[in-house]
Formats: sequence, C-alpha cells, structure tokens
Amino acid sequence: MTVNECWADIDGQQMSYVRAGNGSPALLIHGLLGGSFCWRFSLPVLAQTYAVHAVDLPGLSLSDDAGVDCSMLRQTKRLFAFIEQMGLSDLTVVGCSFGGAIAMLLAAMDAQASSRIRSLVLSAPVNPWSDFGRRRIRLLSTPLGGYFLRMVLPLSRPCHRLALRRVYGDPTRIPVDALEGYRASVMRPGRARNVLTALRHWQKDVELLREIIPRLSIPTLLVWGARDKAVDPRSADTLRRHLPNSQFKLIPEAGHLPFEEAPQEFNRVVMDFLASRDSASRIRTK
Repeated sequence: MTVNECWADIDGQQMSYVRAGNGSPALLIHGLLGGSFCWRFSLPVLAQTYAVHAVDLPGLSLSDDAGVDCSMLRQTKRLFAFIEQMGLSDLTVVGCSFGGAIAMLLAAMDAQASSRIRSLVLSAPVNPWSDFGRRRIRLLSTPLGGYFLRMVLPLSRPCHRLALRRVYGDPTRIPVDALEGYRASVMRPGRARNVLTALRHWQKDVELLREIIPRLSIPTLLVWGARDKAVDPRSADTLRRHLPNSQFKLIPEAGHLPFEEAPQEFNRVVMDFLASRDSASRIRTK
C-alpha cells in the first residue's frame, strides 16, 4: 500500500495530511493532542476499500504554527474548506474525542450546504453529556490556568508516560511507538498557546454541539472503550438517543484510544458498519 504525504493550503494555513487507497473517500480526524499517526493501525485497513485522507489539523499535531485558533468551530470551517478544495463527496468522516466533536459539527455544516458527508464514525467524541474533565477545562481557560499550562507543558516530558497510561484501559497494551508519537505533538513550539485557544472556546463549542446533534440524520457509529477516563462512556447512551440514526459499540477493557489499544476489534466494528451502510445504499438505489 502506498501512503502519500501531502499538503493543502486552507485559508492561509498549511495543513498536512496523508492519503492512501482508492474508492469512496474517508476523512480521519485526530484528537486534541494527537495527529494523523493515531490512525496508523486503521488507515491500512480502511485504505483497502476507501480513499483515506488522515489530516493533521493546523496548529496541532506536527504543525509548528503558533497562535493558531484551534477551537472546534474554527477547525470545522477549515475541514469544510478542505472537503470542497479536494472535491470530496460520498464521504465518511471518522473522528476521535476532540476530532469526533469536529466531525459532528462538520456534518451539520455540510447538511446546510452540500450534503457531501454520508456517514460518521465517532470514537468517544467530546459531547455535552460527559462531565469528565469539565472542571479542569474551565480552570485552564482562566488567565491563571492558561499561564500554568504555558509554563508546564514545555516541561511536561517526564509526565507523558503516566498521562498515556491513564488513557489506556490496559497499559500493557500501549504500542511501543505511542509515547514518542504523542510526545512529538505535545512538545511542538507554541503548542500550549494553540491548545489554549481550543480550551477557551470549549464551552461555547460544546453548547453548539448540543444544539446541532439532534439534527444529524446520517448513519452514525459510536464506538467507546468501556474503561474510557477521558469521555464518560455513560454519555454514549444519551448521545445515541439524540442521534436518530446511530449505532453503539462498546469495546471491553479498552480505554480512550480503542483504535490503538484494540485495533483489530475497532477496525472490525467500523468495517462491519460501513459494509452494512454500503449494502443498504445499494438496495435503496435498485
């Protein structure tokens, strides 16, 4: 399989992405402190059937752009421009955590304009019904909290292993390349400033999610690790009730990153969902 490293100019911001495979397109969106590398176990599987585009959001991942607005809504607008620029249609959007929230906002924006997105796969997406981390986000959004983050994040290297262990249900399953992959993203120059822009808009963006989620009618798969400590697995039930055309899969023993911790199971449930969606689509068009 050939994986091409590409760049796109989106509203004056350089955005890197990797592309692999052929077929209907799939867009992969990482979490707040992740990058396209998060999908290294899923991209080869998806690329057997789909033309996969795994993006590195501007201001995050391996980007060195400091002072970039990384709020959910701003990143959504960038990805909407990317979809239009690439001419993508009949599109599946896969997002995790912060990227899952962006995927829902993107689908809502698309529904009002072009209807290019046909389905969503959301791995523990940030949503209005999870209270995990809400107090911490409010604290870091204050001037004092922002000062603390700017001072501490560049010195946080010794804590990265512990932080990674917390997002895994079973730390013995952490891939050998995971620590350096996430560390490369966290330690980029200006990363604290960029993350703070997302945190300061967080509550407003989450309230927007509460408003738009009930309007999403495209087929949606929700995937959660049963031991997720970042986005409350209990919020999945409420989220599913607000999404009229959704399914839910719980991956036992996994934490917040089931696509890394249990990639075979994650890929299986995703491909089964997409295959059933494609089958239903073919039946409707006959």
